[in-house]
Amino acid sequence: MKAIEYISNTSPLQYLHQIGELDLLPRLFRRIVVPGAVEAELAAGRALGHVLPDLGALPWVDVRRGIRAPRTMLAHGDLGAGEREVLWLATAIPGSMVFLDDGDARRAALALSIPVSGTLGILLFAKQKGVIGLVRPLLDRLESARFRMAPNLRALVLDRAGESA
Repeated sequence: MKAIEYISNTSPLQYLHQIGELDLLPRLFRRIVVPGAVEAELAAGRALGHVLPDLGALPWVDVRRGIRAPRTMLAHGDLGAGEREVLWLATAIPGSMVFLDDGDARRAALALSIPVSGTLGILLFAKQKGVIGLVRPLLDRLESARFRMAPNLRALVLDRAGESA
């Protein structure tokens, strides 16, 4: 049986990098697949001076270039190129899981029956696996990095992490 592929969009890579927790990905999932459009988005952001990871320096990242996600992926909402390529790649790799934070992209993944998680789900999984001790300080760092999180979502994550006030 083939191992599951984990395919990431820009946002989880960006925010985990910005809070100093990007190494959670290889520790939890060994290898992450990233489509070329995501690599390009990160490179464009770095060129503008944003603190973003250089995927070429990460041996656990498998960049898949040359993906041509059809524009029909837009039927699932207002998706960017990275999100479309993540979803298209996931449809081409049965049994894969995607990491997406954007609401429209997450709804599209669910409509396509693709398992989906995001930055917050990765943190919860890391706590469940004993890789991190507490989620709360990481949520604080995410909010400082301008990660958008509604108060009720923060409370839900803390509850699931067993860290309710």
